[in-house]
Amino acid sequence: MNFLEVKVDGLALDMTTNSPVVILSPDSLDKVLPIWIGHAEAWGIAMELSGVKSKRPMTYDLLKTILSTVEAIVDRIEITELKEQTFFAKLHLKCGDKKYELDARPSDSIAIALKTGAPIYVNEELFNLEQVESDEKPPIPNDPETLRERLRKINPEDFGKYSL
Repeated sequence: MNFLEVKVDGLALDMTTNSPVVILSPDSLDKVLPIWIGHAEAWGIAMELSGVKSKRPMTYDLLKTILSTVEAIVDRIEITELKEQTFFAKLHLKCGDKKYELDARPSDSIAIALKTGAPIYVNEELFNLEQVESDEKPPIPNDPETLRERLRKINPEDFGKYSL
């Protein structure tokens, strides 16, 4: 598998599914990878992107503290594949001389990467997916203009605290 380093381009709310969408983009391609995520995960990502700190530790703050306490380092996260409309990710940790590869949800992995400053990588093949049809989820647009056009049609008041 070839991986491309990506950045989080933002969050949006897909009104057709009422689900938050995290937008990932590599510098080397004019494509994006939208990943539909849960509201709690979107909240954690949005707080980190906006620099908002909570009064008490949230889940991702706690995970960062636990990793630091046991002297583990988040080396990187990888979004590896899409199976049956579900994205899969791996969290790569280093703890002393040991390395660990953990199965994780992309949304959790992205939030942890943002919290720890770890790089985010996406399997290059995921940027070349054909439109995926499903009764449950909309097709996945992977070019920025198609996604922008889809999100442009959404009423800005419906975005709440999410922005793109």
